Amino acid sequence: MERDDIIEYSLEGHHSEEKGKQLRKTIWKVTALLTAITAIEVLMGAYIKQGDNWTWEITKWVFVALTLLKAGFIVLSFMHLGDERKTMRYVILIPYFIFILYLIFILLWEATAVGDLWTNSAV
Repeated sequence: MERDDIIEYSLEGHHSEEKGKQLRKTIWKVTALLTAITAIEVLMGAYIKQGDNWTWEITKWVFVALTLLKAGFIVLSFMHLGDERKTMRYVILIPYFIFILYLIFILLWEATAVGDLWTNSAV
């Protein structure tokens, strides 16, 4: 019986030059997409000022949506979930997004309750 702790597995990971080019192209695409989404978030944060108007409300929801998009894309690409079957992706990602939306709901609901406490105690 051969011991598997002395086998050098890194020597078995060879691939062709075409496969290497494809992998590098994919890495550059992922980097470009995540950089673009981050740049949009930074520009929105820099130029849209907080206020009582409807623009700030939309901005907050766009931030949440872009953050969820980035998180899902990171899970798909860097955790190799994108290589799985579609049903496996859904089994992992849908509960994650539901949980995040639940946390956002609780955050907004409790923020409203805290705001009510402050306005009622001042009276």
